[in-house]
Order: sequence, then structure tokens, then C-alpha cells
Amino acid sequence: MDERARVVVVEDDPTVRAAVDAYLRANGYAVDAFGDGLSARSALAERIPDVLIVDRMLPGISGDELCEQIRAVSDVPIMMLTALGQVEDRIDGLEAGVDDYLTKPFSLRELLLRVGALVRRARSAASSGEISDGDFRIDPARRRVWVRGAEVALTAREHDLLAFLVRNPDRVIARDEILREVWGWSVGEASTVTVHVRRLREKIELDPQDPRHLHTEWGAGYCFSPQGRLR
Repeated sequence: MDERARVVVVEDDPTVRAAVDAYLRANGYAVDAFGDGLSARSALAERIPDVLIVDRMLPGISGDELCEQIRAVSDVPIMMLTALGQVEDRIDGLEAGVDDYLTKPFSLRELLLRVGALVRRARSAASSGEISDGDFRIDPARRRVWVRGAEVALTAREHDLLAFLVRNPDRVIARDEILREVWGWSVGEASTVTVHVRRLREKIELDPQDPRHLHTEWGAGYCFSPQGRLR
């Protein structure tokens, strides 16, 4: 990497924490590792990293609580580590503002690739020019979004999803393509896209139950209209 990206790892299992710390450092990252949510929260109040990796089950405060608190003040890309493999548990993490997740036991190589993808997407968005179409204006460099002239607060992944949709207006986009282009995943849970689309609708639509911009095309995917379809 041209500039060393900084990663904060919050993991109460000392073996896992040491392995992730050592592997990321060996591959060029600057790493700060913590064993509980409270000490991590104090450090994050001083400085936000390029990527935050959080175990879901933590002493002090849970990973979900930590993610919610950090997401309220920052759009830092967040990856959650979880020993729970149920789809519902992953959805809980997505609801807390998580951008990516890995289920234990996981491959350190896969974790490295996913961290790299989060860093690249964040830096690519920051270097892109302003996007404007219809009711939407996006400033990727400052990661700011305006809808109908009013600024809207989005998470990092919601920002990336909206930017992708604005760049691909008025065409049906399959969930697999969204996972590939926004998440960088060749395979993944369709529920990941579903949850983020619902959260995005809640922030950009006047009536999320009757959306004008982000439409579900049943059996095919989603279609985004920056101008808004007529009712």
C-alpha cells in the first residue's frame, strides 16, 4: 500500500486478536488491538481508523452497541467478526451499521482481502468527482450526500450503494451485481443487499413504503430512478 492504512481490531479472544494483529501488520497495515469495547471506544474517540474490525460478543459493551455508537459519529468502514452463523444474527450487525462481516472460524487471507477492499473503496470514493442526477448530489471526496437539496447522513456502505445506483440509473440491477460492485464479493447473502436497500430507502424516500426512486423488480433485482417515477 502507498500509505499505511490504520486498522483497529476489537476482539476479546487473545489468540484471535494476536493472529489478526500480526497478520495485518505483516501485510503493511498499522494496527491497534483492544480486548474490550470500552477501551476501544475511548481510543476511537481520539482517532478514527481507516477500518474498524469488531467482534460481536465483547465484555463491557457488545459489538453491536460499539458499532451503533461509532456509526452515529463516523462513516468508517466496519467489519464484524461473529461466531454466530445465522442469517438473523448477521442482519442484526447490518442494522447496527456494519459494512461487512466474517463468521468464525475464518481465513486470515480472506480477512486481509476484505479489509483491502474496504480501504480501496473508501479511498476510491474520496478521490472521485462529484455526482449529480435528479434529486441526488454526492460529494465522494467528503462523503456527503444531498437529497432534494437537504443533506442526508449515510453509513459508508449506504454511501457506496447510493453512489453506485446514481451512476447506474434506470436499469434493473441484480443483487449479485450489487454484491460484486459495492461489496466486492463474488458470493454472499442476498439479505445483505436487502437490508441495506431498506435502510437506504428510509433515508432517501419521502415514503419508504411507497418509494419513488429505489424500486424492487421482483425476481430480478432493483431499479433506481434519480428523477423519481410518477406515482
